[in-house]
Amino acid sequence: MLFGSKKDVFFDKILTIAKNVNESVEYLIDADVKNVSDLKEVAAVMKSYENKGDTYIHQLIVDLNKTFITPIEREDILQLAMKMDDVLDGLEQCVAYFEMFSFRVYDEYIEKFINHIHSSTIEIVKAVELLSNKKLLDMMQHSIEIKDIESKCDDLLRVSIKHLFATEKDPIKIMQHKEIYEMLEKVTDSCQGVANTIETIIMRNA
Repeated sequence: MLFGSKKDVFFDKILTIAKNVNESVEYLIDADVKNVSDLKEVAAVMKSYENKGDTYIHQLIVDLNKTFITPIEREDILQLAMKMDDVLDGLEQCVAYFEMFSFRVYDEYIEKFINHIHSSTIEIVKAVELLSNKKLLDMMQHSIEIKDIESKCDDLLRVSIKHLFATEKDPIKIMQHKEIYEMLEKVTDSCQGVANTIETIIMRNA
């Protein structure tokens, strides 16, 4: 499908969704948690990001249903939005578990996972900005980078669990940390899902 010269409203909406995901990770990185009350506040703010993302998705679906001609296949627009929403949903769920487990301090592995997720969301925003400017082939480098980050997180999951079982004696803490590590790694899988959708869009439209 050929692109017109005018910037499309659907690409703007997709970019808004991507930036919301990235901003949620940046908030999580910058959050200063000193006590359980702070942890509840962080969980509440992350939930607000997730709710905002759901609103953006709903608005996008409404507009898609009202529009006859879209710049790319409507299924690809919706799929890209939903895959980005999966990232935010997974991250919000992780933070809910932080609160449930009273994780006031991130260990080095949680920090690494979150930083990798942040790097992935930056790449997602860059790719979607290129989509907005109809530079589809240039999106591929960002898709590749997201997949490289996901591969690093596969390795990180193995290392983190190995270290956990070697150093932690409390079975409850082992269970809690293992679950968090696995949830965070699943978020990077969701980022890879975004990358896969980006590549589908490139293949169909470039």
